[in-house]
Amino acid sequence: MRLKLMDNKEKIKAINYLKGDATSPQAGGVKIIAHICNDIGGWGKGFVLAISKRWAEPEKSYRLWHRERNKNNFKLGEIELIQVEKYIYVANMIGQRGTKTGSNGVPIRYEAVESCLTKLAQQANDLQASVHMPRIGCGLAGGKWEMIEPLIINTLIKMDINTYIYDFD
Repeated sequence: MRLKLMDNKEKIKAINYLKGDATSPQAGGVKIIAHICNDIGGWGKGFVLAISKRWAEPEKSYRLWHRERNKNNFKLGEIELIQVEKYIYVANMIGQRGTKTGSNGVPIRYEAVESCLTKLAQQANDLQASVHMPRIGCGLAGGKWEMIEPLIINTLIKMDINTYIYDFD
């Protein structure tokens, strides 16, 4: 399925939906694998396990970023980009408050995700990279795809970034 956008009767890019593993991006050139992280330094469930299975650097970088948060920009809405191979980067995006559903609802924070995606779009544009991700925010974070998809459209797609969403088989 491809979601198409029309702007002034001009076609722009669409989200590409694929079956497969987002940690094995199916495109040429520079690629950014994006995923959602929480704001409490927890790494150990969900898609991050697939990332850690392939590369150690994203987890190490995230843990250091969190540990030194009083000296850096670690907070909701921020991203860090880690190069893991010559043409592959991982974007740790802080779009989740904590890890559990509670009185404040599910952990996903849509405003933070939008901020992350805006920053990601700029990074992807600068690197001339495509972006690859699972259905971010819709697993352990408790988000709804019908809320996340428009954020992707209004950030990455609007900036004409080739964007691939993977559904794991």
